[in-house]
Amino acid sequence: MLVSNLAENLIGSEILKIAAQVNAMKAGGAQVSNLTVGDFDPSIFPIPEALQEEIAIAYAAKHTNYPPADGVMALRQSVSAFLKEHLGLSYSADKEIMIAGGSRPLIYSTYLAIVDPGDKIIFPTPSWNNNHYAYLTQANAVMLETKPEHNYMPSAADIAPHVKGAVLLALCSPLNPTGTMFSKQDLEEICDLVIAENKSRKEGEKPLYIMFDQMYWMLTFGDHKHYDPVSLRPELKDYVIYIDGSSKAFAATGVRVGWGFGPESVISKMKPIVGHMGAWAPKAEQVATSVFLQQKEEVATYMSNFKEKVQKSLSALHTGFQHLKNEGFDVDSIEPMGAIYLTVKVNMKGKTTPEGKVLSTASDVNFYLIKEAGMAFVPFSAFGTTEDEFWFRASIGAASLADIEAGIPRLKAALQKLS
Repeated sequence: MLVSNLAENLIGSEILKIAAQVNAMKAGGAQVSNLTVGDFDPSIFPIPEALQEEIAIAYAAKHTNYPPADGVMALRQSVSAFLKEHLGLSYSADKEIMIAGGSRPLIYSTYLAIVDPGDKIIFPTPSWNNNHYAYLTQANAVMLETKPEHNYMPSAADIAPHVKGAVLLALCSPLNPTGTMFSKQDLEEICDLVIAENKSRKEGEKPLYIMFDQMYWMLTFGDHKHYDPVSLRPELKDYVIYIDGSSKAFAATGVRVGWGFGPESVISKMKPIVGHMGAWAPKAEQVATSVFLQQKEEVATYMSNFKEKVQKSLSALHTGFQHLKNEGFDVDSIEPMGAIYLTVKVNMKGKTTPEGKVLSTASDVNFYLIKEAGMAFVPFSAFGTTEDEFWFRASIGAASLADIEAGIPRLKAALQKLS
């Protein structure tokens, strides 16, 4: 073997693999609604003009050198004020908040700061990349199977049998890949479970931490409201590490500004880990974001328009699937609650294509739909479930409303071809 065991057995992103196939087909002239990557087409969902202007100003002001390892202080202060104003959360800029290049280094450094090889961790499936971070840290992963009947969100009853000895519970709301959210009661019950477990731990024993990914908290729809652990149970403040940032709320995935916050005892360990990775957010973008977050009117106006566009696309896709369901096709979708994702079902297991191929797995169905319907989803098997789970993530950030609406008739025609 010429490389490490870790590298040899590391699984790449199934999402990027599917997206590459879609891009190749589009380059060849095929019409494909790309509902795969959790990204934005800037021509459809541009970043805020005010943020773009501040980025240009920051570069003109020569903010092109290294940023501080834990982030520009002005941005940490802006984040602290933003969290206090919008969520009622109080975290100090100097000790409890850090900045990184998006959410990935923050999530990975949370794992590295808490998890030793063999430690038990808990996360639901489907969920984004927890299986990969568990592998990278050699954790003993407990993967909780969730159900569409409960909006693919884990409950306290799901978690309770596994908390003894666990050191990390990874949660996300609104959830990537489902676009569903915790109810207040469900999250309260989970919080109470963690509080009770930590009270039972002996002195010197590692506690059970919650990593709470709320990257999509600003993107919620209708009557659905975002809840977070510390707001519900302040006594959890020493045990919750939040993952947050500008990437999704402002369609700024390429700007690469994320922030994590939590107890100083953990954040102080995450900072040098991110520093050794060199996974900092660019300094000019940090300076620009620090100014933009203080522009309350610009933030509010952008979010109002942005949310409306996202919700229209999600609702159009949801409505299209519900119409197909009512016509007798074995498809379904869960009401969009938050984020940029819709959970859809396309159960064509055992169906035969016009070429005579029997569709046996979720990936079989997905690639058939890419080819015949020009609609590309991501099967939940890419998020830790089995190939027998015929539910998929549909991400609307890289597709226009017109693309989505035009894709529904193509989907119907493709389903009608199966026997």
